[in-house]
Amino acid sequence: MPSELLDDCFEHNRDSLRHDEALELLKERIRPAVGVEPVALDQAHGRILAQQVRAPRPVPAFDNSAMDGFAFAHADYVRLGGRMPVSARIAAGHASAGPLEPGTAARIFTGAVMPQGADTVAMQEDVRLEEDGGGRTAIIPAGLKAGANRRRAGEDLAEGTLLLEPGVRLRPQELAAIASTGAAKVDCYRQLKIAILSTGDEILRPGAPYQPGRVYDSNFYMLRALLEATGVSTTDLGVIADRPQAVRTALEEAAAGHDAIITSGGASRGEEDHVVTAVEKLGHLHMWQLAIKPGRPVSFGQVGKSLFFGLPGNPVAAMVCYLLYVRPVLIRRGGGDWPVPHRFPLPADFDMDKKAGRREFVRGMVRPGKDGRASAGKYPRDGSGLISSLRAADGLIEIAEEVERIRPGDPVSFIPFSELGIG
Repeated sequence: MPSELLDDCFEHNRDSLRHDEALELLKERIRPAVGVEPVALDQAHGRILAQQVRAPRPVPAFDNSAMDGFAFAHADYVRLGGRMPVSARIAAGHASAGPLEPGTAARIFTGAVMPQGADTVAMQEDVRLEEDGGGRTAIIPAGLKAGANRRRAGEDLAEGTLLLEPGVRLRPQELAAIASTGAAKVDCYRQLKIAILSTGDEILRPGAPYQPGRVYDSNFYMLRALLEATGVSTTDLGVIADRPQAVRTALEEAAAGHDAIITSGGASRGEEDHVVTAVEKLGHLHMWQLAIKPGRPVSFGQVGKSLFFGLPGNPVAAMVCYLLYVRPVLIRRGGGDWPVPHRFPLPADFDMDKKAGRREFVRGMVRPGKDGRASAGKYPRDGSGLISSLRAADGLIEIAEEVERIRPGDPVSFIPFSELGIG
């Protein structure tokens, strides 16, 4: 399938989509659609890799000492009863001067090249030194196994080993792996550019004097932080008044320079909700009714080549829908692998009744038990406007469509926020 958007990209033939159906539709139809650019390794954290990375040589490239100590041939150590004259000194970063004299030991430091003929290292803390006629003899305790404290060439990576595939988000550990190959740059997908649009005469940005009947724009700050955690760049298009032409102009300008547009609230078909009408006139809009709680109404569409996401206005619903549906789309669109969060089975420590046929994502927290076993707790109130519930939660408790009752001890699936990109 080409990376360009299709007119029916988000279209479906169901009145109400189940959670798994929505994810499958998105996963099937969204493809990467950004270019590639070289990125310096020290700037690549969080970026999405666009190339294969292979080890050009073994890692480590040579046998070396795992610690400060004394290197020797294990056969000589056994034959001489652990008494071995010290004949060389080898520091890290310097090649060995040559083969180790038979029957002797070399003073060696962590990371230094093992001399030819040596296969074992004794820790310096375990070795006693004796002065002997101007020289030194290492007295090494018995019982050391052959090969102790030696790191073999290639024991981490053999030459040619495939380290990373395109689509991987680069974490600190991936950066370390790439650095170990000697590469200073890697090809990464260009970061998506996302426009955030707040709409409504009732919206105030923090810092403005409070006015009765108006609300502060908490969703903008939440969504921008969520987007930045996803690894995209954001543009704040401000608060757009409830005027049809103002909304349409803002959407046209956003689509011209961004890969996606995100709004929250104002996505119904009321006479003061102009976003839906504007998107339909400028492009394509698909109003999804999702069989989930929170967040039933979600809009997906496109304006030109820009994706459009219309999220619910309530903060909890906006955040949950972003994490479940928008985040994976943006990661995939930006060249990444489709993310599948790990779910952890935990016993519930709450009572709950729910409607069958609807998947619910309950704000939850992990609670340690007296017996050392963790359980999943539920925030005591369910309102979609309760920002306090998002602050208290460690993640989401996922309850399947067919489940109608949860009682203490019943198994539930817990998705930590860390699995959804929130560190």
